[in-house]
Amino acid sequence: MSGRNRFGLVLLGLLALIDVASPLTTDGEHPPMSIAIGAAVAGLTSLVLVGYVWRGKRWALAPLITLRLASALLAVPAFFASGVPTAAIVAAGVGVAATIIGVVAVLLPSRELAGAR
Repeated sequence: MSGRNRFGLVLLGLLALIDVASPLTTDGEHPPMSIAIGAAVAGLTSLVLVGYVWRGKRWALAPLITLRLASALLAVPAFFASGVPTAAIVAAGVGVAATIIGVVAVLLPSRELAGAR
C-alpha cells in the first residue's frame, strides 16, 4: 500500500471517528438525532472496514467507499435547510470535501516501481 493510499485510509478513518461521535455532539436538530445515530453506525462499520483494507483485504474497499460517500450525502441537507447554524454548514462542507479527497486518495494507483520494495 502506497503512502497516498494510507493517507486516504487515515483520512477516511478520522471522518469515521467523527461520525461515531456525532450523537454526542448534536443538539438534536442539527443534525437530527436519527441522522446522527445513522452516521455513528456508518462510522463504526467504516472503522472496521478501514482495518481490513489496511491489512490488505481489497474486498473491503468498495463497501468502505460506499459508506463514506453515503455519510457525506447525509450532510448535504445542511446546505439547503433553513435555520442551520453557519458552523454546521461549514463543518458539512469540510466533511464532504475531506471525504472526496480521502476516496480519491485510496483509489489512486500506486506509482511504486514493481521491483522496488
